[in-house]
Amino acid sequence: MEIVILAVVIAVVVLAAIGGLVIGSRRKKPLPPAPPTTPDITAPPAEPHVGDEAETPRDEPRRTIEEVDLPGGGAPTAVEEPPVVPDLVAPEIEIPEPTEGRLVRLRARLSRSQNALGKGLLILLSREHLDEDTWEEVEDTLLTADVGVQPTQELVERLRERVKVLGTRTPAELRGLLREELLKLVGTDFDRTVKTEPATSKPGIVMVVGVNGTGKTTTTGKLARVLVADGRSVVLGAADTFRAAAADQLQTWGERVGAHTVRGPEAGDPASVAFDAVKEGKEMGADVVLIDTAGRLHTKTGLMDELGKVKRVVEKHAPLDEVLLVLDATTGQNGLIQARVFAEVVDITGIVLTKLDGTAKGGIVVAVQRELGVPVKLVGLGEGADDLAPFEPEAFVDALIGE
Repeated sequence: MEIVILAVVIAVVVLAAIGGLVIGSRRKKPLPPAPPTTPDITAPPAEPHVGDEAETPRDEPRRTIEEVDLPGGGAPTAVEEPPVVPDLVAPEIEIPEPTEGRLVRLRARLSRSQNALGKGLLILLSREHLDEDTWEEVEDTLLTADVGVQPTQELVERLRERVKVLGTRTPAELRGLLREELLKLVGTDFDRTVKTEPATSKPGIVMVVGVNGTGKTTTTGKLARVLVADGRSVVLGAADTFRAAAADQLQTWGERVGAHTVRGPEAGDPASVAFDAVKEGKEMGADVVLIDTAGRLHTKTGLMDELGKVKRVVEKHAPLDEVLLVLDATTGQNGLIQARVFAEVVDITGIVLTKLDGTAKGGIVVAVQRELGVPVKLVGLGEGADDLAPFEPEAFVDALIGE
């Protein structure tokens, strides 16, 4: 029995010794190195764990649950409405002033500039004795008004003959006499209609030419208004590609009356723009295509040749119905030089005289018609949109001699 107890005691001692050795070996195992005290700035930031603050806590006091606006509670939060974009409104289409009798309505404006010619002639013819000196003064008056040498000589000869036959000369008789002779000089047998209705098919094609500074682009825009006022649909061709503002100016004129404008790149080929304008005019079924060309100096041979090219290219679609030459009435006889050169390049069919209200030299109407053998068809009498009027010889002569 004692032997068994001793064996148990020995076994317990051995087990305790073995356990102590195991525990001691575990305590001697080296621990991992401590993390560095200086943070590694190159290392990416550690990802936050569940429950961590997303940012450094602020020092300001936190709100209680009662202070927080919960969904559905308290006043609704105002939501900013998106800005209202207004609908684009098309520009209002203007209704141009009717062209019938327009020159008569503008006669007072014309009379202010031209009345000196008519009054001067009436005063001279009212003299009791019409000697050679008086007739020379009549000639000088007509030449000063740019009537031209040949037309002046013809008019003076007819006046001398009729005054001799007439004998007594009352103011009314003199006015009637002068009116008749001036009407013959201006011409009442010309067809002054702007040709826009081709015999075969639409559209009518009108090319507008002229020297720089005569108001050619503006005249083209005003002519569009004249045609729209007469019930025609118009397409504008901005073939003046050398002047940056020309196409914009023409398009603005077109938009005011609902006319479509065909444009090309700046400094592009004018003939190409003219060709496209006629093509689109046909596709749209327009009544008239107006082509505004660059204002070329008549001394620039190369540019004048280019004008001829525009005409030839357009005529690949259809023949031109009108070639209108725009002249500044204030240039007087210099306008005749310009007219001659343009007539050599393109076949001019009509004249547009601008700024006729700004000169006392209304005789240019007679002179330019004689020079080219074509009629003055339109006259500009101001800067207003509807101040371009069909030329009416009777109204023009009445403005010359006054009431």
